[in-house]
Amino acid sequence: MSSKIAPCLWFDTQAEEAARYYTGIFKNSKITMISRYPADAQGMHRERAGTVLTVAFELNGQSFTALNGGPQFQFSPAVSLIVECEDQAEIDYYWEKLSAGGDPTARQCGWVEDKFGFSWQIVPKIMPAMLTDPDSAKTSRTFRAVMGMKKLDIAALQRAFAG
Repeated sequence: MSSKIAPCLWFDTQAEEAARYYTGIFKNSKITMISRYPADAQGMHRERAGTVLTVAFELNGQSFTALNGGPQFQFSPAVSLIVECEDQAEIDYYWEKLSAGGDPTARQCGWVEDKFGFSWQIVPKIMPAMLTDPDSAKTSRTFRAVMGMKKLDIAALQRAFAG
């Protein structure tokens, strides 16, 4: 079976703006297709013919679709995307770019909310190993450190892990 799973992000009217924003942040990213509401859509939907319906895009090779579906649904932190970062410079870059214009109160434990209300987790690649180490004292110290941070600090996490 060769099924592919790709997230669809529901926007009110900002699908194209969001896709352009996200592809401008992540390297190796592109918009692959834009579809528009057909002429007879107005009887079924509030949008005018020719208005953007969906935008297919890729972020670092992962496919996404952005849909202009109307205001009925809003994003929730119950669904977020994880950005695994190699080093502190990457964490700083993605934190700055993705949190710009978002809700500053939503910033905790590496999570940020972007200007569209979508949640991202900006984490170091080494964090899962730190949180699953067989030494429970190390994992406990690391967990406490994460819970006390907004933007994750790799050096501080490593210090907590080491004790």
